[in-house]
Amino acid sequence: MNHIIEVNGIKLYAYHGCLEEEGKIGGNYIVDVHMKTNFQEASMSDELSQTIDYVHINLIVTQEMAIRSKLIEHVGQRIVSRIEKEIKGLIGLRVKVTKICPPINGDVDNVAISIETGSF
Repeated sequence: MNHIIEVNGIKLYAYHGCLEEEGKIGGNYIVDVHMKTNFQEASMSDELSQTIDYVHINLIVTQEMAIRSKLIEHVGQRIVSRIEKEIKGLIGLRVKVTKICPPINGDVDNVAISIETGSF
């Protein structure tokens, strides 16, 4: 049996972007993490050790978003790689990084990238 755990709307202020100003001024980001796993044992035992700890996911995202990258593609891949390394029991993973109000000389709410791995 497969189950989905989502940690949605992780709101962060970070300094990603190709422009020098973005590294100084920063901007708002939202990260969503969707994980396919099997939490059958946790649903029966009521034990956190039998499932994915949301606090750990938030910590990974926060730490990786604090490292400046020119591209959100790069920071997104770092988040994926670290979650895959540190979280046991993943069957599939999707990470979405959204940059709010990007400086692209247009009326655009946001830009986003998504990375999927495994069986999602």
